[in-house]
Amino acid sequence: MNCFSCFYFHEKKRTPKDSDNNSRRRNGKVTGRDNNKTHPEIPTKTEVEKNKNNDAEKEISNNIAAQTFTFRELATATKNFRQECLIGEGGFGRVYKGRDVKWAGCSWIVAVKQLDRNGLQGNKEFIVEVLMLSLLHHKHLVNLIGYCADGDQRLLVYEYMSRGSLEDHLLDLTPDQVPLDWDTRIRIALGAAMGLEYLHDKADPPVIYRDLKAANILLDSDFNAKLSDFGLAKLGPVGDKQHVSSRVMGTYGYCAPEYQRTGQLTIKSDVYSFGVVLLELITGRRVIDTTRPKDEQNLVTWAQPVFKEPSRFPELADPSLEGVFPEKALNQAVAVTAMCLQEEATVRPLMSDVVTALGFLGTAPGGSISVPHYDDVPPPQQTAEPSRAL
Repeated sequence: MNCFSCFYFHEKKRTPKDSDNNSRRRNGKVTGRDNNKTHPEIPTKTEVEKNKNNDAEKEISNNIAAQTFTFRELATATKNFRQECLIGEGGFGRVYKGRDVKWAGCSWIVAVKQLDRNGLQGNKEFIVEVLMLSLLHHKHLVNLIGYCADGDQRLLVYEYMSRGSLEDHLLDLTPDQVPLDWDTRIRIALGAAMGLEYLHDKADPPVIYRDLKAANILLDSDFNAKLSDFGLAKLGPVGDKQHVSSRVMGTYGYCAPEYQRTGQLTIKSDVYSFGVVLLELITGRRVIDTTRPKDEQNLVTWAQPVFKEPSRFPELADPSLEGVFPEKALNQAVAVTAMCLQEEATVRPLMSDVVTALGFLGTAPGGSISVPHYDDVPPPQQTAEPSRAL
């Protein structure tokens, strides 16, 4: 029995009572004991919202044992969601740093994602994210501590990742920021690749992440990468199926071309997205950057001619690296990127093959990747001695 049976949403079977009610309403007329009403009762917007909220809570509570928090608890932890606690925001809502959140018998520093009620992530995505992160556990997936579904509030509580996202350290750096060195970039790429490998090869059925991008790769104090934001994740094909069909969602520039054209998803769609992130790591450029000359605005299109000429691979290196990288490792990284970005999905590599290749692209002897040491950001801290680590 696979561990994701709860993800298959079934339509409620029609009960005799339902059939009864339907039989009283035919051709726009009300029959039976509804005769004393001139019109069928129409639920108000408030009632509809209330039903949605109840459905969300039931769907989660019936399937997982994740900790639930009250809105008041999380408001207290984030100083009533003050600006000083804000650590990120996007189309889904805002992320705040919270303190003294009780979990597993201890007080923790956490990240609290408050979903925008009018944003891009709705009830379905909220449920999917809670279920996914409650059932999937890996060192390169962000840990979900709990959630809040009070009334129309939707909040997710994660472990706090002290370095923020990859986007914060790679793209649009401020003059006072130190660029990532080669080993740190490969370390991040390897961590993200291992997270995808787990989703594709170890989860049963496989999970298609569908939203890999620099903003969704979070970093701890040692630049270990963890995948976050699972609201768009989909269960992959099982049995004889080659793909799953879905409405096209994700971030422009990162989506695989065949998925954009047909809405057909496979694990190779994630491989393409990973290729885009790896190219961003190599070049230090955004996948879509309208501030650049027209022929350089789309990173993949700009790099494609270089992929065909190995002698030009060093041209892709981020200038901020200042030439401090093993040229052989750079060439191999570009080659892996080119394979991931193949137009034809079937010829892209598996993430397990990508993980193997990236493990030898560091600067240490034998191509191993050294652990970066920085003293500007302390490791994540708990406000009390934990009984168990995240």
